[in-house]
Amino acid sequence: MSLSLGLMVLLAAAALLTCFRRGTASGRRALVDTADGLKRILPLILLALPMAGFIAEIIPADWASDWLGPDSGATGIAIATLAGGVLPGGPFVAFPLALAFLKAGAGPAQMVALISGWSVLALHRTITWEMTVLGGRFVALRLLASFPLPFLAGLLAEALLPFFPGAALR
Repeated sequence: MSLSLGLMVLLAAAALLTCFRRGTASGRRALVDTADGLKRILPLILLALPMAGFIAEIIPADWASDWLGPDSGATGIAIATLAGGVLPGGPFVAFPLALAFLKAGAGPAQMVALISGWSVLALHRTITWEMTVLGGRFVALRLLASFPLPFLAGLLAEALLPFFPGAALR
């Protein structure tokens, strides 16, 4: 068991114990909510993780390394930033896809930009939620202010790579 998984297990157990200390009904509601969440998320995980393995085999290695490889530099980081911004779906799509690209030859700095673009820019979320709830002027301000962040994250990751040998390996 990894350290992060162990920590999550301990936190989940502590939260569950806290619920039961508040009362049996509270603990049971927490367990029912957990089961409902698992019913919704587990099928996504069971499809997304193998899909990443399949995609890694389908993506031509020369394509991934030419466009998004470690030697693609700032151009690859910019492409990854834009691709991340338009990448639809949640973490069950984005993270397995980044892993697939890494396995196919993409560079770690480029994948930092891709995940950062997906997280910060998120066109699908911007259109469906932010525009509706916050309005166009606020969304324009947020996008203009945050647009360079994924690109800068990729450049910073490139500079930090010597301190993280094997960062692209899983």
